[in-house]
Amino acid sequence: MGLLALKLLMSRQRGSKHLGGQIQARNRSVASAAKRKISSCQHSNLQGCKRMAFSGPDLPEDIWRHIHSLLPLRDAARVASVSHAFLRSWKCHPNLTFSRKALGLNGIPCQNDVIARDLTMKVDRILKKHSGKGVKKFRIELYIIVDPCYLNSWLQIATKLRIEELAIVLPSTYNANCYDFPCALFVDDGCRNTIEHLCLGGCAFHPTAGFGNLRRLQLFWVRITVDELGCLIFNSSALEHLTLKYCNTITYLKIPSLLQHLSYLMVSECTKLQLIECKAPNLSTFYFNGGQVKLLFGDSVQVKTMGMCCFAPCNTIYNARANLPSIVPNIETLSISSVSEVINTPIVPVKFLHLKYLSISLEAEHGAFPPVYDYFSLVSFLDACPVLETFHLAVSQTRMKHDSVFGDPSHLRQRREYRHENIKTVKISGFCSAKSMVELTCHILENATSLECLMLDTIDDVDDIGRHVHETGECNPIGRHMIKEAREALLAIERYIMKKVPSTVKLNVLEPCRRCHAFAA
Repeated sequence: MGLLALKLLMSRQRGSKHLGGQIQARNRSVASAAKRKISSCQHSNLQGCKRMAFSGPDLPEDIWRHIHSLLPLRDAARVASVSHAFLRSWKCHPNLTFSRKALGLNGIPCQNDVIARDLTMKVDRILKKHSGKGVKKFRIELYIIVDPCYLNSWLQIATKLRIEELAIVLPSTYNANCYDFPCALFVDDGCRNTIEHLCLGGCAFHPTAGFGNLRRLQLFWVRITVDELGCLIFNSSALEHLTLKYCNTITYLKIPSLLQHLSYLMVSECTKLQLIECKAPNLSTFYFNGGQVKLLFGDSVQVKTMGMCCFAPCNTIYNARANLPSIVPNIETLSISSVSEVINTPIVPVKFLHLKYLSISLEAEHGAFPPVYDYFSLVSFLDACPVLETFHLAVSQTRMKHDSVFGDPSHLRQRREYRHENIKTVKISGFCSAKSMVELTCHILENATSLECLMLDTIDDVDDIGRHVHETGECNPIGRHMIKEAREALLAIERYIMKKVPSTVKLNVLEPCRRCHAFAA
């Protein structure tokens, strides 16, 4: 990376075409010098020699510093032992990201007290030797229990650096009770207003003011009250991205219209959250994962991409079809996941007028997806999307309890009044022999007049790449019941679906892996 950056910088510096040969020669000399440095370093390590190696080509200090800044922390420390120029820039390295990987201890259990002390001492020594010049990023992501005294002393240093990115991520086992983020260190406007990205995890956070230039805020396992979060958001008008995960003290999230720049919002598994009210006019992407919550979006909100995953049995698909068209009328991409549906998808007049991509995931929390749910009722969802182009349905279960098309060979239902003129691609993962699923598939083939591709995957396996060639290892384990059901699904496709496939449609059927998903009948 460093050599490529150097070549680019030198090319721009010299610019003129008639010097091209000289530049190439100089680049070759730099590459050669780098190889000599590495060789010298290896030789020094073997001989136990402590002297500094060759310092490299005679380049301006700012170029060396820029090259060095492109390296990860661990690599930057290594090359500092090879070159005088890199040693000087090491003391001004702009990216102070302390992670277990960066410090060479990735994969070692973080519960080890000796390792924790060693990591703490390494970080402390580096910070005390750093000049404090030019630092842009300061991240502590060790996922170990660190003495609060050390954390506070490191943050005391950080407040003097005028950093742009600050992250303190502690283990989730902290339960946000062992460490209070020292907001008092950031009372100075000059210090607080330089931070553009703030990421906190596993701590308590009690802000009394906002961050004037904060653009990205991420909170994980953070103990913060509704009022404190509201104060922080209201006084951070430059905010563009907001992520809240596992913040279990929050019951209400209010985002005012003052946040004109907010475009991305993610809320995940905040277990006590009951209401999300958002009036940010330029919010375009919203992801939610958790229990049932009430959404109140202002009329000016322009959400285009939305993902909802509800792990509580609350009929997510039903509620999405009934309520979302009026909440997010401009939605273009929608992904919904439900663990239980006991009410069929309703027929309501309001439509998704701009929706082009729809993904529905039905995941059985225990065993089979509720057999009372009629897959064929999803036709009304498709009908509500007049410009829909791509539809993906994924059903994940360990048993199939719906009525089989073979057990009930009566006439398959049809809805000829519903036409889907723009659907081009359909994929059904976890396709089974349930009669209502066969009816849904036949309906799509008969009424999606622009359909180009239909994929039916009899195994709900998100990693179906290499299912037959095994370049990525063995397939995910599948229970005997679903392997047997996959065979039934293949028979249903052959008997009821293949004859309805128009010549203009490409049918792709994925069957179980013959090596991993085989068992004696």
